[in-house]
Amino acid sequence: MKQICAMIGKFFGIIAIIFLILGMTMPQNFLWVLGKVGGVSVLSCLLGVVMFGMGTTLNLKDFALVLKRPIDVLVGACAQFLIMPGLAYLLATAFGLDPALTAGVVLVGTCPGGTSSNVITFMSKGDVALSVTMTSVSTVLSPILTPFITYMIIGQKIAFDPVGMFFSIVQIVILPICLGLAVKSFLPKLAETAVDYLPAVSSIAISLIIAGVIGASRDLILKTSGLIILVVILHNCCGYALGFGLARLCGMSWKKAVALSVEVGMQNSGLATGLAKAHFAAMPAATVPGAVFSAWHNISGAVLAWLFQNYLNPKFDPEYGKDEAKA
Repeated sequence: MKQICAMIGKFFGIIAIIFLILGMTMPQNFLWVLGKVGGVSVLSCLLGVVMFGMGTTLNLKDFALVLKRPIDVLVGACAQFLIMPGLAYLLATAFGLDPALTAGVVLVGTCPGGTSSNVITFMSKGDVALSVTMTSVSTVLSPILTPFITYMIIGQKIAFDPVGMFFSIVQIVILPICLGLAVKSFLPKLAETAVDYLPAVSSIAISLIIAGVIGASRDLILKTSGLIILVVILHNCCGYALGFGLARLCGMSWKKAVALSVEVGMQNSGLATGLAKAHFAAMPAATVPGAVFSAWHNISGAVLAWLFQNYLNPKFDPEYGKDEAKA
């Protein structure tokens, strides 16, 4: 079972694409993902499972880096909540997206970094400690900054409740993460065992969300697929480039810049999808950008890691090979 779970986690990007295709071809089989069981949203529960899994992998020392390297973390947080929301606004405006898709793209931009960014940073030979800390910090800040920035960008044109969004993020993100941290602290053996399986469970949960959202919005996607896919790709790839560029501009080392690049470009798009479903219910298409982003950024992340490993690091990183030589 452990081997199967490891394979699921390793090939999550491919699995996400498969579920996206299944959502497009057999939408009726996944509509339950957007429904409720006993009055409880299935989608919110799936996101809660993902966040609980994240909580079991965190340590308080992940936040200690804030005190040890405050400038790095500050630059990372500013990049996270300025670059991607700014890009979302510019792309939505440049391509003349309708209000629903605009809301979805903006939500992707204002959400915190995704947990898969830590894996991609590791594969890219970046600063993993900084990546983990940035994910943790942006996640903790998200209940306040995500609704606030979303309101600043689209609140004058598209009605939604930022206070309600704050409580949604606390419910979907903060509480499950705190529960995961509690399990790790008070039931360490259980948490240690769960870590072998939770990445696979999280991967399946996100894949189901993708299939459900894509299935529910299939007709709209067929009409606007080329446009929204292009916007998602540009949002993600420009995030990588601007995150890296800002890090180097601020004098950060190559490894730190790699971490910042990945962290900025890879968003918690599953959360964006859940928030769109909860707070823009009258505009079903608002969930589409998050679902497409979830599938795409895992593919682009794997490609980016390959580029860093095989081309960019050996050619441009002045520290490349020194750790191996010391070992």
